[in-house]
Amino acid sequence: MLIACGDALIDFVPTRNADGREAVMPAVGGSCLNVAIGMARLGAPTGFVGGISTDLFGRMIADHAAASHVELGLATRSDHQTTLAFVRIVAGESHYAFYDAETATRNWTYRRGSIPFETVEALHVGSTTLVNDQGAAETTALIADARTSSTISFDPNCRPNLVKDKPAYLARMAGFAASADLIKMSDVDFAFLYGEEPYQQRASALLEQGASLVVITRGNNGATAWHAGAGQIEVAAPEVEVADTIGAGDSFQAALLFALRKQGRIARQQLKDVSADELRRALSFAANCAGLTCTRPGADPPWIGEITWRW
Repeated sequence: MLIACGDALIDFVPTRNADGREAVMPAVGGSCLNVAIGMARLGAPTGFVGGISTDLFGRMIADHAAASHVELGLATRSDHQTTLAFVRIVAGESHYAFYDAETATRNWTYRRGSIPFETVEALHVGSTTLVNDQGAAETTALIADARTSSTISFDPNCRPNLVKDKPAYLARMAGFAASADLIKMSDVDFAFLYGEEPYQQRASALLEQGASLVVITRGNNGATAWHAGAGQIEVAAPEVEVADTIGAGDSFQAALLFALRKQGRIARQQLKDVSADELRRALSFAANCAGLTCTRPGADPPWIGEITWRW
């Protein structure tokens, strides 16, 4: 089983009404929930860990996840309100305004002993849950229990407008990276975390401290991965007509984890032994899934019947 832990929210994505004026449309989102939905739609047994409200929007989230075959038995339902995020597209990039005070996601706590980690092949963490102190502490405790048997996947998915103390945030992200086997981030995330440091230099440092795979996605420029054994791998992005890029990185992450699992390379030692050919196929599949997600508004990752994978 694969598990994603973190944020579940409602994105209000930009659209136009019948008069051509700007409007917004509610869509289920949240980076970690998107990853769970993406993995489940591709056919992997998948669960979500995090806080989901019992309010109107929380019911939308739960119904959407269930319809995508995500197991919600490990999620925590509460009467705290749902996190809301309003999205604007600026120069092709999605910019967010979050309303996240006293929400179900912010009030999530890890229930120790509630997850049978011996059945969990990989745990994915990241995004806005790691910005606040409580979410970061609860996720750290979760990782500590999971690491004995599960591969740890991490995507910082930075949201600079939520970061109040950047040095503290950078130190926190460094800690999560140090505990991860697979690290994926966008070029925008990389710039926020590491400035103008060369990609390969930082990737080498992350591999030296224990990660097996480091991936940087670069939008239309594809993705580059570094692996201690397989070396550096680059894949191209597919040419698509872009509706928006919301959820594209999450779809990439979900598809990468799914593909590694499909190849029998998701366990920690197996990931260390992945070949360059296996890794290239997994990354290409992930890029194609992300590309398809970009062709439709909101975070809407593909189902397995919509995407081609050559084994």
